[in-house]
Amino acid sequence: MDFQSELMNRVEEAEKIISKYMPHDIDMQRTVLEAMDYTMSAGGKRIRPVIMKAVYDMLAVDDRADDLIEPFMAAIEMIHTYSLIHDDLPALDNDDYRRGRKTAHVVYGEDMAILAGDGLLNYAYETAVKAFALIDDKFKGSNTSEDILEELDMRRNACQALTILARNPGVYGMIGGQVVDVELTGRVLSKEQLDYIYRNKTGALIEAAMTIGAVLAGAAEDVIANVSETAYNIGMAFQIQDDILDETATFEELGKPIHSDKDSGKVTYVTLYGLEASGKEVERLSKQAISNIDKLGDKTEFLDEFVTYLIHRKN
Repeated sequence: MDFQSELMNRVEEAEKIISKYMPHDIDMQRTVLEAMDYTMSAGGKRIRPVIMKAVYDMLAVDDRADDLIEPFMAAIEMIHTYSLIHDDLPALDNDDYRRGRKTAHVVYGEDMAILAGDGLLNYAYETAVKAFALIDDKFKGSNTSEDILEELDMRRNACQALTILARNPGVYGMIGGQVVDVELTGRVLSKEQLDYIYRNKTGALIEAAMTIGAVLAGAAEDVIANVSETAYNIGMAFQIQDDILDETATFEELGKPIHSDKDSGKVTYVTLYGLEASGKEVERLSKQAISNIDKLGDKTEFLDEFVTYLIHRKN
């Protein structure tokens, strides 16, 4: 199967999993559920659940945790989407379009958009902890020593994955990066400050996705450390490519306003170093990421091509 066909299949798989875990019972809170679903159903590349599953597939020695990863795939996309809803709010980036259509606060009002973001964040953790119910079902009635040890191992991995999912989007990860980004908008940034913003605001969720995939696959600590370093390179390259696209792409390609960073007074990698140097840094980081991936085994082809696709994307 060629890369584009496999990518399409993996995105479709992620879409089905996300839809399966989204809330479907509607009562008097209908409006917030509609606002949540409005943004979740807008599509997108589903990078985080796809890359989580790709790392898991690359490292897992068997299929015992194949169903366990699904609630984490859905949860990471819920967290990502909540962050987009809040990013687009007038108090932050004040964007009216996302993924080619009007943003949640434009359609549902600022109050309901805030609540929709809050709802997705909370529901993400409600979704992730369903992994433990899946473990309960898997080992119900099992009492052999081998089954008990396997169950303990899976619970330990699920706990570690949940810890990553809780920490990386928070004040020591994505929100921390967003805070610095907001506070320093319109000011001259050092490379250290810009790296901090990119590593956390963008990179933290990519790192969470990849390391959760490795943890649920039962990978050793040194392998998880390799995956974490690889995720850093991918996250940095991804954000710098975003900076480049903000300067070079069209509204139709991006599905959102172009030159928004410049218009809002934000300093980016392109601002500091220019388009040519930024492009070279994207290449350097992506090559380092692929080099790290290739050290992890012999099932690296899709992940290699996926990284290349992310780095050279046009939207």
